[in-house]
Amino acid sequence: MNTFAALVTGLTNPIETLASFDAQVLLDAGCKPALVREWTKVHKVYYGPTKFTRKQANAITVARSTKKSLDQLAYIESRLAGITDPGKKWELRLALLSVKGNYKTLQRRAQDIVPEVDKPAPEPTIRFGRSRKASRPMNVMGPDRDMAAIEYALRQKVTGDGPAGPQMYEAFMTILGLRPDTEDTPTQSIAPAVPRPLILIPLEEHIKIISGAGDDVILGLTDGTTMTGAEYLAQNFGDVLEVAVFHPQQGAVNLYDTQRFANQKQRDLARALSPTCPVPDCRHAADNCQVHHIKAWSQGGLTNMDNLAMLCRYHNRTNDDDPERSYHGRVDNIRGAPIWRSPRGHLVPNTVHPYGAMALLYGR
Repeated sequence: MNTFAALVTGLTNPIETLASFDAQVLLDAGCKPALVREWTKVHKVYYGPTKFTRKQANAITVARSTKKSLDQLAYIESRLAGITDPGKKWELRLALLSVKGNYKTLQRRAQDIVPEVDKPAPEPTIRFGRSRKASRPMNVMGPDRDMAAIEYALRQKVTGDGPAGPQMYEAFMTILGLRPDTEDTPTQSIAPAVPRPLILIPLEEHIKIISGAGDDVILGLTDGTTMTGAEYLAQNFGDVLEVAVFHPQQGAVNLYDTQRFANQKQRDLARALSPTCPVPDCRHAADNCQVHHIKAWSQGGLTNMDNLAMLCRYHNRTNDDDPERSYHGRVDNIRGAPIWRSPRGHLVPNTVHPYGAMALLYGR
């Protein structure tokens, strides 16, 4: 038997080897973490603590006799994920382990052995994903009739020239009012997101932009997107230019502490400090965030710029307001800029959109 055949043999009847499973050994060997998690679950089923010890022993015997592979064992657990009764789950597991044959055979027989879990219909919702190469996905879930009506309306604009998807996208943009219509009196349904002309870049970079050499300068916008300096100059921003003042240690210079709710100027400065929610890996743009008091208003926190941050709705709700009881982490003001502090006290920046004013002006 050659080395590859020996490897395959270990994978196709692994129930004995699984007894000495070690997740860290797999991770150190460079295995995919998702695969390690999958095998860890399998190991826990057959060799972890359970009150169904007799059924567990029977399962090991049956898995050995039918020569179940690791992939088959993992598939069985995925099929049983919706079963909540532990005893019923062991009965179904033993039935699936008794199936002889390859992976496809197991999949086919599982449809008859494991009853379908009655899942509730998904709620209507819209989700937006992470940007990639200046494009961002949007996923819409809704009732069949609504989705069928939308699809029908979009397909009316599809011609035989080229794929249908891009044409339906343009039709969708036209319906929203983000593309010019062919009608004489188009209806504007949604205003396009236009960045406000806040100057948040070092003077050297600003001079480069206005001299016409801004192609390589990247500006961060508070809607979570970016543009080059050249694109910035090409936009029509109107006649009004707002200038924000930032201190290298204190951050935005603007103090109002007599009312709970931030005024528009404070909101604008907070958006400039952090163009996205400051929690690591959160992609929500500051334009869609809520004003958060770093020291809670109920605890005496003032509506000053050094106590304000723009947090998405979820992280504003889960932020630990009490620094002595930190379970989810909390946002702090560190040298004028909001940054997330982990439950263990580590400061972790959000690098999804690193174009905040303090980072651009002072390198942090």
